[in-house]
Amino acid sequence: MSGAESFVPTPLLLSDSARKRLQALIAEENNPGLKLRVYVTGGGCSGFQYGFDFAEDVTEDDTLIPFGEVSLVVDPLSYQYLVGSTVDFEEGLAGARFRIQNPNATTTCGCGASFMV
Repeated sequence: MSGAESFVPTPLLLSDSARKRLQALIAEENNPGLKLRVYVTGGGCSGFQYGFDFAEDVTEDDTLIPFGEVSLVVDPLSYQYLVGSTVDFEEGLAGARFRIQNPNATTTCGCGASFMV
């Protein structure tokens, strides 16, 4: 690393289980250009709610976070609430789902789908 380069922390992390599930979904769709868009919207029982969607296009103001063969995309509004979070994938009695482990959340709902900062 030269003196001109600086270390920028990864704004979002991706667990191994989430990476494997994302790779499987992309393979099922037969579209290597798909990325997982992670976003935050108002609502939910705790004030904000997490959302996930597949995206092919990345806009100029999106942040693209590559993890080898897969990538996450975050819009600038959601970015501020997600910095330092981990995208995980879990399978259990409640079903299979992507979820966010967010160290910035001061309160979360019982199912972990909404939060407050």
